Amino acid sequence: MKIREELVLPNGLTLPNRLAKSATSEALAGPDGLPSEALERLYARWGGGGAGLLITGNVVVDPEGRTEPGNVMLMGREALPGLRRWAEAAQRDGAKLFLQINHAGRQVSRRISHRPVAPSAVRLKKGGVLFATPSALTDAEIRELVRRYVFAAELAAEAGFAGVQIHAAHGYLASQFLSPLTNQRDDAWGGDATRRMRFLLEIVRATRAAVGDRLAIAVKLNSADFQRGGFTEEESLDVVEALDREGIDLLEISGGSYERSAMMGSEKKSTQAREAYFLDFADRVRERTRVPLMVTGGFRSAGAMEEALTSGSVDVIGMARPLIVEPDLPARLLAGRSTSALSVTPRVGIGLFDDMLQIVWFQRQLRRMGAGQPPLPDLGRWSSLVVGFARSYAFNPLTMLRRPVGLRLPADVDPVGSAS
Repeated sequence: MKIREELVLPNGLTLPNRLAKSATSEALAGPDGLPSEALERLYARWGGGGAGLLITGNVVVDPEGRTEPGNVMLMGREALPGLRRWAEAAQRDGAKLFLQINHAGRQVSRRISHRPVAPSAVRLKKGGVLFATPSALTDAEIRELVRRYVFAAELAAEAGFAGVQIHAAHGYLASQFLSPLTNQRDDAWGGDATRRMRFLLEIVRATRAAVGDRLAIAVKLNSADFQRGGFTEEESLDVVEALDREGIDLLEISGGSYERSAMMGSEKKSTQAREAYFLDFADRVRERTRVPLMVTGGFRSAGAMEEALTSGSVDVIGMARPLIVEPDLPARLLAGRSTSALSVTPRVGIGLFDDMLQIVWFQRQLRRMGAGQPPLPDLGRWSSLVVGFARSYAFNPLTMLRRPVGLRLPADVDPVGSAS
């Protein structure tokens, strides 16, 4: 079976099979934003579940860039011991662990930050007053953020992670730089498609310079924003070619943002139709690059996974929610003991609540596994909503005070070159 085959990435890292646990929103950091024992238990469970690749959820490079309460924050070397334990727990059974590094940009609610930043001062339309108008980043601030991404990657390498994934999808900061809707600058960081991709390319370039081939460098990229006037497929393909030239090791294709959440399945299209869209786009990507490709979303049956891999369009099959309900699903698929994932879509029949339930129900399962308990496919829907609301409104941003980042790069070293 194709899913059982090893995959050697360009930097030399070997993935033991073609199944991956894609990034999930764990929100299980300790109160200081450091990796927790709950994360170690959760990833040890996934690490023993058979997937060849595990990708963490959002690990943020700045406290103002948290996507939600409970994000791991890499602000200094105090995170290193916890990162080492996390990497060891996840990889002791042979899986490879990538640290996903991210910054929310403008996609951070007021309960987390009243001072979000973005390429331009364009407020998120969806959510109304829940989101503040961001401040446009200065050139110096952009360069500092690049340094923070690099610092996070250096910590990951020192801690024993196999790779990092730079999140440039779903409307977060790197994605905001790529989109003409959110990047309305007219300087070295915006003004046309080439300059809009500079932020992402500088992160990739500076990260490679800092860690060499010790880490695999992956990127998660939107196929499109799915918004009129936004980031288009053709622009995405141009970014793919630029990333190819930078020598990345793995590209994951996704799509959407908070305003158009194609990646969460809240669009009117069926899951199968959305997945077919990403696979069709993967065919177009394959024409532009030989970088290994990963597609996540909608895969449930071994047959569909085999077909996608055999076609040559996709090299790695990503799964997220199926592995929250069945953490050992990859092992059973690889052994031929299962042919499909369990179909679980928690709903209460009220649109707004159902959208929220797609997050809080699965996060409750993650907390169960983080506590050493098994997931429950019949976990209560309404009780999960109550728990989700309680956790959301109990969060106090004043308990997560900003601290300086202990960057390893000398202060007089700027990893960002002049505009080309």
